[in-house]
Amino acid sequence: MAGRVEGKVALITGGASGLGAESARRLAREGARVVITDLAADAGQAVADEIGGETLFLTQEVTDEARWAEVVAATVARFGRIDVLVNSAGVGSGGQPILEHTYEAWRRIIAINLDGTFLGMRHVAPVMAANGAGSIINLSSILGKVGLGGAAAYCASKGGVLMLTKSTAIELAPVGVRVNSVHPGFIETPMVVNAFRDSENENEMRDMVISRHAMARLGVPREIADGIVFLASDESSFMTGAELVIDGGYTAQ
Repeated sequence: MAGRVEGKVALITGGASGLGAESARRLAREGARVVITDLAADAGQAVADEIGGETLFLTQEVTDEARWAEVVAATVARFGRIDVLVNSAGVGSGGQPILEHTYEAWRRIIAINLDGTFLGMRHVAPVMAANGAGSIINLSSILGKVGLGGAAAYCASKGGVLMLTKSTAIELAPVGVRVNSVHPGFIETPMVVNAFRDSENENEMRDMVISRHAMARLGVPREIADGIVFLASDESSFMTGAELVIDGGYTAQ
């Protein structure tokens, strides 16, 4: 049987670990040809080698506009098209209270999480528009919908991704390109695990976060990747500008 994204070409940023890596695996399993990008070259190449087939890994700093142009050109040269863009590259806030937050740290988080998403859409959307179809999937967060103390820059960046997604969806609908955002709860990824470890009391922090999810557990990367496959596939053909919340009931309370 053909996969759910059979024949599609998917470009995934932040694909060396966490949600990006799992999304690349799931998309490939469902028939997509996959291009993974990340700054972590060894880890990214390892994911590409694990997936196998025609999978391509490219190093990329998502805040570098010139590199975006190169990545898009390399993808088109290799596969001839781009059908799916998953803007997954991102960083956490490091738990800085707003009154102690440095401007340097603020700018870094905004640049990677929000500017990187803008640049991805700016460079990939014209390729999709020329083909008359495409699906852009932007990784936001539940913290783009609700606040969390000590995470001002992260919340601002992910809230920005939410509204950037909606605005771009309206603009690109006439050319056949869909744009949606995914809002994970707290997922067992290196970013979340490291945040627990960096807290004053790792176990207490983990228990507190788990307690805020109605399902009383953290999510796993596959649960987010499954949502990304859905948005990448034609099963979601009438969805654009939408928020796919996968959070174990965090925002329902």
